[in-house]
Amino acid sequence: MIMVSVDDHVVEPPDMFQGRLPKKYAELAPKLITRPDGTNYWAYEGSEIPNVALNAVAGRPPDEYGIEPTSFDELRPGTYDVDERVKDMDANGVLGSLCFPSFPQFCGQLFARTADKDVALAMVRAYNDWHIEAWCGAHPGRFIPCVLPAIWDPEIMAAEVRRTARMGAHAVTFSENPSKLGWPSLHSDHWDPFWTACCDEEVIVCMHIGSSSQLVVTAPDAPIDVLITLTPVNIVQAAADLIWSPVLRKFPKLEIALSEGGIGWIPYFLERIDYVYQHHHVWTHQDFGSRLPSQVFNDHIVTCFIDDAFGVASREYLDMDNVCWECDYPHSDSTWPTSPESLMKELGGVTDTDIDRITHHNAMKHFHFDPFATRPREECTVGALRASAAGHDVSIRSKKRASSGASGTKSIDLLKRT
Repeated sequence: MIMVSVDDHVVEPPDMFQGRLPKKYAELAPKLITRPDGTNYWAYEGSEIPNVALNAVAGRPPDEYGIEPTSFDELRPGTYDVDERVKDMDANGVLGSLCFPSFPQFCGQLFARTADKDVALAMVRAYNDWHIEAWCGAHPGRFIPCVLPAIWDPEIMAAEVRRTARMGAHAVTFSENPSKLGWPSLHSDHWDPFWTACCDEEVIVCMHIGSSSQLVVTAPDAPIDVLITLTPVNIVQAAADLIWSPVLRKFPKLEIALSEGGIGWIPYFLERIDYVYQHHHVWTHQDFGSRLPSQVFNDHIVTCFIDDAFGVASREYLDMDNVCWECDYPHSDSTWPTSPESLMKELGGVTDTDIDRITHHNAMKHFHFDPFATRPREECTVGALRASAAGHDVSIRSKKRASSGASGTKSIDLLKRT
């Protein structure tokens, strides 16, 4: 088996901006600060952005998961050191990885809030250069570049998509609901220059859960279990927005990945959107021509899951050319370091063809990723990678630090901000 994950995360290292900004902006770069209690945070334009524990719990026992801020000393090196990351991937049998950002937020919200947009653009470009050259470029054939957008201006977004595509990046992270960030919605034509650039450059748009800086919360005093349970609902909302907006019909070459959204909900969703269209389009004035909304969904949407036995069991109702697997390293939902074993529990009765599509073929196709160009296929399997990482320590180790922690509403508020 060969495994390519289309959803992992990087904890950005402290030196990432060094030498990547014009001299006039160098002193304005985000800086990693250590508090008296030993925790770290990024300081940028008066904002303090901590790395919360759930963002990087790989290698820690579950009873140490939480929302409290952490320090680099508490993190597994593979979260921020690319050489160690590859060792952790090898030990898990994972060949390829797409890594979403952490402290700038999913679609660069941090930089978008910068008052001077020339500075903001310099930060986005520096981040993308680091991600493509230093992170993905350190180990060719192991990472899928995914860049930040200059989300405050669609024309500038388009230019950055084109610039980074020339550098080999064919994925960009974007918001699942830009209206929640104060920008025009998916139903407007505001984003058309961005969509056009993505189509021209064959760049897939990744909408990750939480990329609207809002999560579904039922009540202020609801336990955090409610929030974690409902996180995929953010993606269901995004899917509905996309289907009923003009975007997918207006841009026939556009591809969008619903990152970390799961797949078990899709059969009913497809049934529902077709029912809604057939029963209501006469008075809502939706027009899909001779096609159904479900067909448009399958033509444009790449779906992604970490652990979804029901979704795999419902595969006859899915377009299996669009289903990709995710590891989610180093987040709390991750199956690292036993991803192959975890996934195989769900693949009983699945054909080899579908297994290959889920584990790597679809990721290679939709994300323009060709690991076999840099290493023979026989060296890319779970077994070969794990053999190369023999002796690499993946044991669970306590990193507990004296802390009051965070819980309840405070936990939810902190998670939203980060």
